[in-house]
Amino acid sequence: MLRSPYSGGHLEVIVGPMFSGKSEELIRRVTRAVIARQRVQVFKPAIDDRYHETAVASHAGRTVGALAVPDAAAIRAHLAGEGPLLGARAEMPDVIGIDEVQFFGPEIVTLALDLAEAGVRVVLAGLDLDFRAEPFGCMPELLARAESVEKLTAICTVCGAPATRTQRLIAGQPAHFADPVVLVGAQESYEARCRVHHEVRRG
Repeated sequence: MLRSPYSGGHLEVIVGPMFSGKSEELIRRVTRAVIARQRVQVFKPAIDDRYHETAVASHAGRTVGALAVPDAAAIRAHLAGEGPLLGARAEMPDVIGIDEVQFFGPEIVTLALDLAEAGVRVVLAGLDLDFRAEPFGCMPELLARAESVEKLTAICTVCGAPATRTQRLIAGQPAHFADPVVLVGAQESYEARCRVHHEVRRG
């Protein structure tokens, strides 16, 4: 059986800008767990319906089945065998994956820690920075509490350097700093940029 370098429950966080392969890496890890005959459950925020309503999908086209949920409370209820989400589960999964975790509120931190304490391997993927290059929601606390953190980079669309930031574009122009943080989109609204070429309008 394939095993993690950590014994018992633990928290793994995969971060980076858009187009860096975060979802691809989450899919790779949970797929290996399935091959190892571990019980796996994947969740995604219901707000993210860009590619598939019932799967986590990478920009490269790989998918893994997932349950779309509105919030962390729905994940907790499902794992407890309560609520309307696909009925009761038989056993607590060995591995739980959550994609686009930055879209969940602060309660996702408590849930992730509770699951790790219960012996579950928790794999989370999300943006560490929002379009303004500010820490995104719950991500700083998750990063601080994780046993394992992998920070991925993309390729800057301007210069080809490693990109660590997500550039939001509105009608081809950089978004304003005061714009809403959450705007679900893909290549029509976002690019990967390096520090030098990341732009946010102010004033």
